[in-house]
Formats: sequence, structure tokens, C-alpha cells
Amino acid sequence: MKKNILLSLAIILGFMTQACVSASKHDKLKQDFDKANVEITDYKGKLSTAEAKIKESENKLHEMDVLIKDLQAKLGTTASAKTKLEGNIAEMKTALETLTKQRSEAEQRIKEFRDFVKKFKSLTDTGKLTVKIVNGQMVVTMSSDVLFASGSAKLSKAGTEAIQQVTSLLVSVQDRKFQVEGFTDNMPIKTALFPSNWELASARALTVVKTMVEAGMPSERVSAASFGETHPVQSNDTDAGRSANRRIEIVVIPDLSTLPGYDQLQKMASP
Repeated sequence: MKKNILLSLAIILGFMTQACVSASKHDKLKQDFDKANVEITDYKGKLSTAEAKIKESENKLHEMDVLIKDLQAKLGTTASAKTKLEGNIAEMKTALETLTKQRSEAEQRIKEFRDFVKKFKSLTDTGKLTVKIVNGQMVVTMSSDVLFASGSAKLSKAGTEAIQQVTSLLVSVQDRKFQVEGFTDNMPIKTALFPSNWELASARALTVVKTMVEAGMPSERVSAASFGETHPVQSNDTDAGRSANRRIEIVVIPDLSTLPGYDQLQKMASP
């Protein structure tokens, strides 16, 4: 009986001990679980914050990409505009240099013409000749009525003296050649010596050339041409007009090397 009671007490005490141990473990597990939940909640909060920051960074990165592309586009436009502007500046510089050169050449031609006119002032003042620009060329014009008798290609005494005077002035014009051109009015001539005005104008021009050479003009600097009645300067309907059309013109042949575009002409003529 006594043994049974002791055994029962031992069993009860064993159960109570096990119950206490199980309750202690349960509390420890519950504490660990609660702590884990707190940590998980904390991690979730940190994760959410990190995701928000990542999203914000992605948005900023996108904005930067857009800005970079915009800047690249603007840079490309700016570079293109700069290149175009530099090209325009280069063109303007070239144009300015060309205009400056042309202006200098024009001033030189004007000076040359003024000097030319001064040389002949004594003769122009007496009415023996005129000096003018015709088709961009300097021209000395003399009336055939002063130089020749009607229908003749022989210089009169006064005509010979006039040509000699003109030659003494022309020969001093350096680096220039001259072409003597004969002109008539429209009154027809038909003789054994001069079948038409062409022959008369030609003979008169050649006579002037020969007289110039005799007066000291190098023969390689002078030539002759005939225009007959084809280039009147006034109407042939009046005596005064016909008189003006009967003339000798001494043309100063321009030096093409001084004219604008000469370099291009040379290149075009080169084989």
C-alpha cells in the first residue's frame, strides 16, 4: 500500500517536472518567434525603403539619360552651326580678299587712265584727238579729215606731225601694245586702189602704223585693223555725223594678266 502511494507520487512528480520544462521551452520559442517577427517586419521596412530609393534612383537615371540625349542633340546642332558659321566666315574672307584685290586693280586702271589722259592733254586741248574708254579699253581717236585727204590713204603734213606726236607719247607707255583701227562713213567708194571702204580704212590704218614705227614705235607693239563703215559713232544722215565716223582709233590693248579671273582663264586654256 505504502509502495503504491510512493510510486504514484513519483509519477505525478515526473509529469509535473516535464510540464514545467515544456512550458519553459514554449516560452523561449514564443520569444524567439516574436523576435523573428519583429526582425522580419524591420527587414520588410528596410526593404521597402531600399526599393523606394532604387525607384527614385531609376527615375533620376532616366531623367539624366533624357538630359544627356538632349545635350547631345544640342551639341550636334551647335557643332553643325559652328561648322556652317566657320564656312560662312571663310567665304566672306575670300570674298573680301577678292573685292579688295578688284578694288586695287580698278584703282590702278583709273590711275593709269588719268596718267594717260594727262600725257595727251596738250593734244586734246587743241582738238587734234580725244581720249576715252570704249568697251573697257583706252582709245585715242583722231579724225581722218585731219589726217587724210578725201578718198586718200596718204597722210597730210599735219597728219604726219600729229601721228609723230602721238607716237612719242604712246611709246613711253610701258608694257602696252597698240592696235590702229580704221573707220569710214557709209559713203561708198569704188576705185582701182580702194574697191570698198574696207580697203580704204585698212590702207589708212596701215599708213598710220608705218608712220608710228618710223617715229620710234617698236613694230612688235603695234598692229592694224579695218572696220570700214560698220562701227559708226554717230548717224550718217548728217555731214557732221559722217565726219565723226571717218576716224582713226589707236586702242591700248589691255594686259589680261591684270584683269579679274585671269588665273581661271589660264587654267581653262591649259591642256
